[in-house]
Amino acid sequence: MQENQAQTSVHSAAAAQAAAAASSPIAVPNSVKIETLLEACIKYGASDLHIQVGLPPILRIDGSLAPIPNTPILTTEIVDTLIFSTLDSMQRETLAKDKEFDYSFAFGEIARFRVNAFNEKGHLAAAFRLIPTKMPTIEELGMPQVISGFSDYPRGLVLVTGPTGSGKSTTLAAIINKINSEKSVHILTIEDPIEFTHKSKRSLVAQREVHYDTYSFSRALKSALREDPDVVLLGEMRDLETISAAITIAETGHLVFATLHTNSAAQSVDRMIDVFPAEQQPQIRSQLAGILMAVCSQRLVPAIGGGRVCAAEIMVANTAIRSIIREGKTHQLDTAIQTGASEGMQTMDRTLAKLVQQGTVTYDSAREYAVDVREFERIVKGA
Repeated sequence: MQENQAQTSVHSAAAAQAAAAASSPIAVPNSVKIETLLEACIKYGASDLHIQVGLPPILRIDGSLAPIPNTPILTTEIVDTLIFSTLDSMQRETLAKDKEFDYSFAFGEIARFRVNAFNEKGHLAAAFRLIPTKMPTIEELGMPQVISGFSDYPRGLVLVTGPTGSGKSTTLAAIINKINSEKSVHILTIEDPIEFTHKSKRSLVAQREVHYDTYSFSRALKSALREDPDVVLLGEMRDLETISAAITIAETGHLVFATLHTNSAAQSVDRMIDVFPAEQQPQIRSQLAGILMAVCSQRLVPAIGGGRVCAAEIMVANTAIRSIIREGKTHQLDTAIQTGASEGMQTMDRTLAKLVQQGTVTYDSAREYAVDVREFERIVKGA
């Protein structure tokens, strides 16, 4: 409902601006500069900037969409100029060939943006995601203390999951930054594109961007073991090949961090297993039971007073959880998480209820993100 209302307001604003443009000339392309739009994104505390023909530039602020004040309806020429100003010649060729392209864009020393340029209705369009310049700490993100312990695992697989825009990259950046600050290890990241840049501190950090530093995730993963890493960050496990490679790297004594677009630990385990042929799944379950260390599934919930707060389900692999995975009984993982509070585990519903009780988010906002609404209501009421 909130999303639909936001989109309606965006199109209403666009229609109003278009009507005004009919009676008075709007700005020529050179009057709309990408620097101005990116500055507005930062100024208004937006997470995203959207550029699309037929609409004014649009920001996503605390999850809702709104046009940038006093900006014109964008024409094809304006949009092309804005997007091309952030691309080099090789990137332009890739976009023209593939019709879509992921890349990162450094806005001077002010900020970095993760960008997806794509075609829609025969025109170019783009979404710019703002990446904070200051490397966050786990504490600053308001994450549970157990997350800090993820950096201390000597080996295994750690997953950070959630839908697009849920803060997965930021959480992983905080964990990698902690390792980089405290341990003398070799950290290798494989990303599409690189979002947070990590300067080597106590650790040696090598960051590889798909399309620039390697042709693909799968090729980079095949080379990873020959690059002597201790820690590997995989931006996204997209298919059987990358999931299989991540499992192999973790099995050979390395610590692997990766993301999935799943909403819970149970979904994450099922997703990893289900990509394999049926005859291989028992073996994969056994391998995953041995290497999986933890899963953090997170969402960003609108906070009272503005901004958003992270709500997370945390699963830490113990003997019971490893047995559940090995035996293919992932439907029992939620119960195992509920009984694992003493080990730092927490369900999404209990996390949301706690945020309501603390006065951080409203009851209605939290309820929208609840996994089991009845369970959420029961916890809030203290039943």
